[in-house]
Amino acid sequence: MEIIIGKRKIGPCHSPFVIPEIGINHEGDIKKAIKMVDDAARVGAECVKFQCHIIEDEMIPNNVVPGNANVSIWEIMRRCALSEDEEVYLKNYAETKGMIYLSTPFSRAAANRLEKMGVWAYKIGSGECNNYPLIEHIASFGKPIILSTGMNNLESIEKAVCILSHHRVPYAIMHCVSMYPTPYDKVRLGALSEIAMRFPNAVLGLSDHSFNNYTCFAAVSLGASIVEKHFTSSMNWLGPDIPISIDPEGLKELIEGSRAIHMARGGRKEILPEEQPTIDFAYASVVTIKPIKKGEIFSKENLWVKRPGTGQILAREYDCVLGKRALSDIPADIQLSYDMIDG
Repeated sequence: MEIIIGKRKIGPCHSPFVIPEIGINHEGDIKKAIKMVDDAARVGAECVKFQCHIIEDEMIPNNVVPGNANVSIWEIMRRCALSEDEEVYLKNYAETKGMIYLSTPFSRAAANRLEKMGVWAYKIGSGECNNYPLIEHIASFGKPIILSTGMNNLESIEKAVCILSHHRVPYAIMHCVSMYPTPYDKVRLGALSEIAMRFPNAVLGLSDHSFNNYTCFAAVSLGASIVEKHFTSSMNWLGPDIPISIDPEGLKELIEGSRAIHMARGGRKEILPEEQPTIDFAYASVVTIKPIKKGEIFSKENLWVKRPGTGQILAREYDCVLGKRALSDIPADIQLSYDMIDG
């Protein structure tokens, strides 16, 4: 359960791979796109992700209006599509900052453009999860694929996975809900365990469209190795995906929080050696609470348990001492030891 993009290993044994989805938040403005790359790099992002739209190969002219917009998808993509030269520039620019450049191709021509650009891996959007001809084409390149699964069930995902397996490409499967925004009660993080059980060879992830980072943090605790959120330099910019985006501070929080949660998950319930200094003062030892004469029987009237836990006989052994006799005189407030007990 591991994929490698560039030199970055991604999987359960590695810190979560956080994808800032710039997408079309640049609205076709290369200067905005550059600023978002800069801002993502500034807060520690390892990658940036864009969308590759070659509109004439992607769709026919239409009047379909997405739920998070007030103009047709045709108009949105025509306005937001970057030229090949602009995308090449952004890829090179991101890589000069040590970042991985990812992009989602929405057509065969877009996939060919990205392959020509030499991308390390491909992100397949939810709308293309059951676009098996396009998946077949992208998988033929033999590079790692991150597959989003909004608007799809396990059966349609399985057909896509069969294609990826046939081409022997490493892949990740991202649970996703294609609602903008996604209400918390529709996020359904329980799907992560279903995906993990159905596709045990997949790296697990969440592509999230809810507000804030809460659900991404929860996903990491449930085993997600990749989390993706829409990203913008400013929540005041215009664009259909801006309301569900996080800004640089939100991205920084997501990166740092995901790493912390990954480090904290797992393990067993056992006593750590590093807890010994706390044990020394927090545990209780068996102590005398009044002077005890030689031969006197230890009882609840002359023995109790008190801090610190540096005595030889700890509180958990208190009942084992009761009823036995003192081997010598013992003053009050003395931690009992076995050489003070007769027998």
